[in-house]
Formats: sequence, C-alpha cells, structure tokens
Amino acid sequence: MDTQLLVADFEDWRETVTEAVALLEQGEVVALPTETVYGLAACAFNAEAVAKIFEVKERPSFDPLIVHIGRKSDLKKVAVVPEEIRELVDELIEAHWPGALTLVLPKHEDIPDLVTSGLPTVAVRLSAHEIMCEVAKVHGPIAAPSANRYGRISPTSAQAVMDELGGRIPLIIDGGACRDGLESTIIAPTMTEKGPVLRLLRPGPVSKEDLRLIAKVERVRNKPGATVEAPGQRASHYAPATPLMIVTKPGEFVPEEGKKYGLLTYRGSGGACLIDLTDWTATQTLSPGKGKLSEAAVRLFYCLRQLDAAGLDLIVAEPVANTGVGVAIMDRLKRAAAAHS
Repeated sequence: MDTQLLVADFEDWRETVTEAVALLEQGEVVALPTETVYGLAACAFNAEAVAKIFEVKERPSFDPLIVHIGRKSDLKKVAVVPEEIRELVDELIEAHWPGALTLVLPKHEDIPDLVTSGLPTVAVRLSAHEIMCEVAKVHGPIAAPSANRYGRISPTSAQAVMDELGGRIPLIIDGGACRDGLESTIIAPTMTEKGPVLRLLRPGPVSKEDLRLIAKVERVRNKPGATVEAPGQRASHYAPATPLMIVTKPGEFVPEEGKKYGLLTYRGSGGACLIDLTDWTATQTLSPGKGKLSEAAVRLFYCLRQLDAAGLDLIVAEPVANTGVGVAIMDRLKRAAAAHS
C-alpha cells in the first residue's frame, strides 16, 4: 500500500479534512494530528474499520481506544453521563475541552465493544487541534489511538508516523509538530460518599494540580494482572526498541567496555546531570539549559526516537521533577524502562 502524506498548511488545511473524511466514510484508517500526539483514526461506530486500527498497530484487543468528538454536544452520541456526576463532568468540560483531557464514562450502546475492549465505559476527548476537531465534526465521532505500532514511541510529527506506519495506511495528514507532545490525561470522574473524586488513570498535559482545582484527585496505579481501564495503562509502553534505564545517581550506572550508550538528559548541565559520567555515543537534551518541564514534554518522544535510531546498546535517562507535567514525563520513562526489564 502506498501511503500519501498531505501537508495541511494555513490556506488549504480544510482540503485535507475533506480527503480524510472521504477515506473514513469508506471504512479506512487515516493518521491525523492532535495537540498531544498523532492519532490513527477510524469511524467509532464501524467495528470493521476499528478492527483495522488494531491490525495496523498490532495492538491487542484488550487495550481500549479513545473516541474523539468534534463538538461538546456530541458527547451524548458516545457516552451516557450519570446524573450524579453530570455537574462534575460539565465543570471538567468547561475547564478543559477542547484540550488534552480524556474522560472515562459509561458508553453509549452504539459504540462497538471492540472500541472499549468489552468494557462498559468509553474514553472520550475533544481535541484542541483544528484538523482533528474538524474531521470529527464533519464525519462524526472517531476512534483514534496514537499512530504508531503498539507499545512503541508515540509520534509527534508526520514523519514519525510515516516511519512507523508507512505502507500500512492510505493517508497521513501533516499538521506540523504536536504542541503538547504527550498523550492526554485520562480521568474517570466518580461520586463517592465523601464527594466527587477524579480517578487519574493516566497522567498527561492536564496536571494533577490543574484537576485539584475542580475535585479531589486519586491516582490509580495498575497492578500486574489488573483489568485495563483506559489506554496506556500497561506497565511497559511508549518504549524504544533500545533498552532504557532511568539513573538517579551516578553510582547506579557502570558502563561496560565496548558498549554504546546514549544519554537522555534533562538540561544538559547542572549538578544532577550525567553528561560527564562516560563518553556517550549520543546525547539528547529535553530542555537545553532551561530546565522547563513543558519543553521537556514536547521533546520527549522526539529525543527518544533520535536515540533509538543511534545504534545504542542502552539509553540512560535522567529523571525530571515529579511535579506538574513532570509526573507524565516520568510515567512514560518508567513504562519505557519496564519494556526491557
């Protein structure tokens, strides 16, 4: 299969939307940009089309997908909001939609079980990216996980999608580099005896601190063998093919002669930097000299892809502050490290 790459520039991006919608209506899958990462989209109500997502990504059927809608009013087409949490959901939507927040809610009966991996809930989001949003408006709700092979590094550029899925899908819409660079935050809003609680299933660009302004936040940590409630909850995920190790202190890493090592450093300098630990074959810096977590989040998957292509025996990653979007960065690094443990 030849994969067409269409660049969506300022003047003709709506033409690319028309191309994408036409393929979706034919039951095909297409790669679309969002503000978080690129997504692999199919009609959310077409089980055969959704099955192509799993086939193309080599994704196991037990890992549910996120459904993207194009307008807030379309939520009722894919989910049922219980009356007890309606006010809470409305507040979350008002604060963070469109944006990088995914809500897990009881699913509408029209959503195929394949989309939700048989779960009674569906993960829903309204993207802030004009192309993904417009496609979902014109076509209707679409299922769209990240546009990469399962378990691998998520794509934040059209070229990264081409590297992963070129020859497997008919169309990639190039909407430029992703603004946030990390997958959306996923929460399950619930009502308890003590009041509303936001169960944090996957950290992302919308931070725990942001969510606490609305309700109490409870981080859910998946135990081995536990049922997956939302995408991206497996212990090993977002991983390069090269083994990765998180090193917090220099003594934790002892280089072996003859092996090639790469460093994923936060700032590239400073007291906690590992740059002088050995003669690195390759280095990538998440936030050169600045130490800004927002910049590190945007660059994370790009830097991992660069190191993964450098022919290394091991990638050594420095930790970042476990606060704000740093929580999501560390979540991705830990899952990447777990893939080879």
